[in-house]
Amino acid sequence: MKKTILYMTLSLALNLSPLSIFAQNAATNTPAPAASDAAAPKRAEPTLEQRVADLEAAHNNTARVADLTNNVSSKLGTYDEKSNTFSGSPDPGANAWQMTSAALVLFMTLPGLALFYGGLVRRKNVLSVMAQCFFITGMVTILWWICGYSLVFHNGGKFLGGLGFAFLNGVDSNVNGDYSYHVSHNVFSMYQLMFAIITPALIIGAIAERMKFSAICLFMTLWMFIVYFPQAHMIWGIDGFMNGVFNKDVGIHAIDFAGGTVVHMTSGWSALILCLILGKRIGFGKEPMPPHSMVLCMVGTGMLWVGWYGFNAGSAVAADVIAANAFTTTTLATAVASFVWPLAEWIVRGKPSVLGFCSGAVAGLVVITPACGFVTSTGAVIIGVCAGLVPWFFCWKVKSWFGYDDALDTFGVHAVGGTMGALLTGILARNAANGNLATNLKDYVTDSPTQRLVFEQIKAIGLTLVLAVVGTTVIAYIVKAVIGLRPTPEIETSGLDLSEHGEEGYHLEA
Repeated sequence: MKKTILYMTLSLALNLSPLSIFAQNAATNTPAPAASDAAAPKRAEPTLEQRVADLEAAHNNTARVADLTNNVSSKLGTYDEKSNTFSGSPDPGANAWQMTSAALVLFMTLPGLALFYGGLVRRKNVLSVMAQCFFITGMVTILWWICGYSLVFHNGGKFLGGLGFAFLNGVDSNVNGDYSYHVSHNVFSMYQLMFAIITPALIIGAIAERMKFSAICLFMTLWMFIVYFPQAHMIWGIDGFMNGVFNKDVGIHAIDFAGGTVVHMTSGWSALILCLILGKRIGFGKEPMPPHSMVLCMVGTGMLWVGWYGFNAGSAVAADVIAANAFTTTTLATAVASFVWPLAEWIVRGKPSVLGFCSGAVAGLVVITPACGFVTSTGAVIIGVCAGLVPWFFCWKVKSWFGYDDALDTFGVHAVGGTMGALLTGILARNAANGNLATNLKDYVTDSPTQRLVFEQIKAIGLTLVLAVVGTTVIAYIVKAVIGLRPTPEIETSGLDLSEHGEEGYHLEA
């Protein structure tokens, strides 16, 4: 009875004129057929049942198998006679969510990360950090247009994509069924661009206040080709070597929902290697180097947290139930970690610091990133506790034990957190959180802490480590040989703002 009423309602909505014409044009965002098209051969109209199935497919972010014998176009897709399959088309709601998510991820870098890092450095270097974030945004965007998007998301190989999308050729407002049935290809490309922007920007935190701007420009450009593009393709490319969810022919059956290995491990481990090669800041360990503005740091942290919903929930590439789960788990893990980190400080040092709250929140965001779309709420809470304790211990004790100058704790939070997140994803991934785990990974995700996925995640961690460490080492020594890495001691002492950019962040009256 309910189905009959639904069909009758849809029939009225779809067949009344001019309402039906308006609805069809609005759904496809194309003009009404011109009079000259009248002579063209008419294609068979889909039945009401088929239209309902199309609407259900769009609503559930899925494709449906066609039951037609001839090619038929409908509002939400095209049916191919030979393959007898459904090919999705852009959905306004899906596009709206994805464009919003893309804007949120860009918001994480500009101004979120710029303010977070800017507040943590000394006053004389605040503009240098912000300039580096802006440079990376522009540089990565240009590379993405030229070949970056193609190298990551075009098919062609297990370790790197082809050049079929170079200069965004063919990346238009239609869908690319490899990645979404209902989000426009160009919107998906812009969303993934924002991930490519923030990843090298994270490295800045470890080498802040002591690397030449020209050296950063060259290093980051080379790093995108040698580290980021291959890693992103291996994890997220449709034929990637470690895309365990969607590539049945993978070499490593790993999963990474929003970038634990692609973003945080690559940037964090690269940051450690680069800061070791670069050396310590002048005066490190001999003079205090406190953050110049915890207010900016706290504001930047809040922006990162808000933007991270686009980062994590947006990685579902749909406003669907998986995005809803990622939104929930991101909130839980972040809130728990932002509580646990300062609590640990309070216990061992007597006071909970604002920096502890900020660091805990960022650590929670980092650790939940690879897992957010694959774990339940309970798994998110476990991740939050781990995120609040393990990175805190590395930043508090391990850093002082080894004496490396990770200026803004990029290694302690992003490398350690991203690595731990990738491992915990293998332990805590559950079929109840994401039905896609029951396809190519049905033998690897068995809802057990010792499921086979754990060992696949360890393999992925190892490969990511090798790529980041070896790639960064090679690039750093190339840049050092060509233009040098550090400014003169006089410039570093006076600050990079004036020497590199001819400006000051603050003008204080006498």
